[in-house]
Formats: sequence, C-alpha cells, structure tokens
Amino acid sequence: MINFFKKKSIAALKWSEQYTKTDMVYLAKGGFWLGLGKILSLAISFALSVIFAKYWNPTDYGTYKYILSWIGLLGIFSLSGIDAAVLQSVARGFEGSFIKGFKTKLKWGVLSSLAACGLSGYYLLHQNYRLAIPILISAAILPFFNAFGIYNSFLNGKKIFNYQIKYSSLSQFIYSLSLIIVLLLTKNLFWMIATYLISRTALNIFFYWRAKNKFKINDLESPETIPYGKNLTIMNVISTIAGQIDQILLFTIIGPTQLAIYSFALVGPEKIKEILKLLNTLAFPKFSAKEKELLKPAIIPKFWLLMILSVIIIIVYIILAPFFYKLFFPQYMASVPYTRFLSLIIFGFPVSFLFTYFQAKIMTKYLYIIKIIQPIIQILLMVILVKFYGVWGIMSAIIISTFLSLILHLILIKKS
Repeated sequence: MINFFKKKSIAALKWSEQYTKTDMVYLAKGGFWLGLGKILSLAISFALSVIFAKYWNPTDYGTYKYILSWIGLLGIFSLSGIDAAVLQSVARGFEGSFIKGFKTKLKWGVLSSLAACGLSGYYLLHQNYRLAIPILISAAILPFFNAFGIYNSFLNGKKIFNYQIKYSSLSQFIYSLSLIIVLLLTKNLFWMIATYLISRTALNIFFYWRAKNKFKINDLESPETIPYGKNLTIMNVISTIAGQIDQILLFTIIGPTQLAIYSFALVGPEKIKEILKLLNTLAFPKFSAKEKELLKPAIIPKFWLLMILSVIIIIVYIILAPFFYKLFFPQYMASVPYTRFLSLIIFGFPVSFLFTYFQAKIMTKYLYIIKIIQPIIQILLMVILVKFYGVWGIMSAIIISTFLSLILHLILIKKS
C-alpha cells in the first residue's frame, strides 16, 4: 500500500513538472526534510519569543538585541562568504573545500576578536559596563562561534538535508532551552549573552565533528573556493552593515524599548521569509550543477510565480496580524502597525531566488553590483529617515530598498 501511494505521488509530481518547469520529485523529497526542520525551528524560536515577551522587560530585551546586532556585524571579519563558497564547491564534488574553508574561517576569526575588543574598549572608556562586558565576552568566542558553523554548508552542498535538519534543529532546541532556563532563573543580560554564545559555539563544535566523521569526505579542493569566499565576504560587508544597522540606529537614537517593539514587529515577516527561502536552499545545489544556458530560461517564469505567492501571503498576514499579536504577544500590541507594514519585506524572497542564480553560477560581477548598490541605498535611507521618522523611517528605508533591489535583479538577469 505504501509503495502504491509512493508511486502515485511520484507520478503526480512528474506530471506537474510540465507546468512548474521544476524537478518536483527532488523538491518534494528535499522539501520534506527542510520543511520539517523549518517547522521545528519556527516552533522553537516562536516559543522563545513568547517567553522573552512575557518574562523579560523591553529595555533589557532591546539591549540584548543591540548586542546581538554587533555580534552579527563583527562576524564579517571571519570571512562570512566562505560558507556559501563551500556549499557551492561541495555541490560540485569538491568536498575537501569543507575542511579548507573551516581552517580559513578559524584563522581569520581572530580579526573578529580584535574588533570586538576595540568596541568593548570604547564602551569601557565611556564607563558603559552594561555593553562593554558582554561584547568582551564575545571577543573570546567569536572565531569558534563562526568557524564551526560551516558544517551546515557541507551538509547542504551534499544534499544531506535530513541530517542537516536533525543537527540544526537539535542545536537550536538545546541553546534555546538554555536561554529560557537562564532567563527564568536570572533575567540577567550578561548571563543571557554568555549563554547564547557558549551554548551555540559548543553545539557547533560537536556537530562539525559529527558531520566530519560520519560522512566520507573526498580530498578534492576547488581552487576557486577561498578566493570566491573572500569575494563574497567583501560583497557582504555593506549588506551585513545594512542588515544590522537598523537595530544599532534605533538603540542609539530612540532607545532599547523602541528597539524591542521594532524587533517583535519583525518576528512574523522574517519567519515567513525564512520558510519561503527553503526553496533557495533546495535550488542552490541544483543551480550549481546545471549549465547556465539550460538554467537561465527557466528563472524568470519561476520568479513571477513566487511573486504571486508572496502577494497572497502578504494580504493574509496583514489581515491576521492583530489577532496573532493579541494572542501571543499582548505585551507588544504596539508592534502591530509596524509588522503589517514590514510584511512587504516578504517580496525579498523572490528577489533572493534570483540572487541564488547569480551566486550558484559564480557571476562575481553581478554579485558585486547587487551587494554594493542595494545595501548602500538602504543604509543612506536609514541614516536620513530615522532622524525624522524614527521607526517608520527605518521601515520605509527597508521597503524602498527591497523594491529597488527587485528592479536591479531583473535588469541584471536580462543582461546575464
């Protein structure tokens, strides 16, 4: 009976390929594991958000988000682009690039530590120990925190989605549970930051070791991996700043409480976008292995299908947002108008699908254009608009830059 339904399902998926122009069997198989993993991830992170909202005051939570923004920003010195480069290489059979990529990230991670020490020193000079001490803690851990997480790229490149999901879901569950326990026991900002960094790093080390020893890795190394990873890192500098500067600006200009309200407004749209981006994770290995001449004609039709899907999701979210926040985040009802407006960032998902094409085919020139122009516009708009419109200025900058990025991607697709 099981085999019967399996055969019928495969037949139905293959039949649908004439309309989707997509390998639906691969999408369903990989999508099952990634979808399951994302459901688990969302459930865990959602529970964590609910507990944060209920048991932690907005001032401390806003400060926590501010420090995490700096940790994310400092990670750029650990050659963050190596992860995508390793994924691309492993997908093409160069599995030895996984080990080489790890060693490179670990070595360059020292720069993250030095930068964190400098930032901590700045706050120490201003006698702001509330920020100086957590950032100093991060300085000791950042190289390991960033380097060992590369196991995800290896598993994705190998298309071993079931193990990637098992490892990442278990990791998220353990470190989230650790945060909840520490929050309920102490509500102390320093302990929360230390718990976040130490638990995640320890778990990354364990699963890196597990992936390295469980799966046979060939010795093939692509000479393009490290140079490409460095190029991606350079490209990512401005976009990483753009991705973190909103929280840094809001904390500095308006304060931690408003940052907390804004952060909770982002929860819904960001989680929806994460779910949709599962398609990009599935597409990347396929795009990497397929010839450009065969791949390009299918990209634009799929992009417009994803745009239609995004429109439907945004409309539904705008309608349901007030009920959702009243039920789960009653302490943050002030976030509702913000989250409705921010739902427009879901249009970033079809844009990221186009970006996956450029990235998989190592189209460095176009990647540089995208990674420089859009983030610069977003940063400039944020800096200008936040002074006059506060949170609404930050959000407007994000939405405007999202649509400008959409236009830019479509122009470059036609030229590629």
